[in-house]
Amino acid sequence: MPLNLPNLLTWLRILLIPLMAGVFYLPDGWVTPAEANLLAAAFFGVAALTDWLDGYLARALGQTSAFGAFLDPVADKLMVAAALIVLTDLGRVAPLIALIIIGREITISALREWMARAGKSASVAVSFAGKLKTAAQMIAIVLLLYFDPIDGLPVALMGTLLIWAAALLTLVSMAYYLLMASRALQKTS
Repeated sequence: MPLNLPNLLTWLRILLIPLMAGVFYLPDGWVTPAEANLLAAAFFGVAALTDWLDGYLARALGQTSAFGAFLDPVADKLMVAAALIVLTDLGRVAPLIALIIIGREITISALREWMARAGKSASVAVSFAGKLKTAAQMIAIVLLLYFDPIDGLPVALMGTLLIWAAALLTLVSMAYYLLMASRALQKTS
């Protein structure tokens, strides 16, 4: 396991997960609900930024590794799944949304592993729809964790609309990946 800055940032992202979730379950009086919202949104926001930064630094510093390539998507999926579970528990995200997003992540991870074993991993490389889904999802989660209005701005409503858009993009990107995998496998048959 190479210990470099990109991998340390990925580990930081994993360490932020219990902090993001835990602030909502502290004993009464430790933090106010508004403070819990702010802290959780901040922890998730920092984690989301490290998701971009660790990949950028790995490429820029020439510190890409097989371990980093494995750990990065695991950290991403843990972070998003934990946030969606907490948001569902808080009543801020519909269970259907959490099922769609988490189910897609599991499906695409399995598909990528299967395609890699078949020597066709390039056919399920990250697509524009996947990147758009990720951006919408990350912003939506930050908004839904924060939840409180800011100067009359309906943060909760914005987060809710964006998470539904992310769920739709989730389905679109999943269909795209399945189609690309199917085409790649048909070429070898």
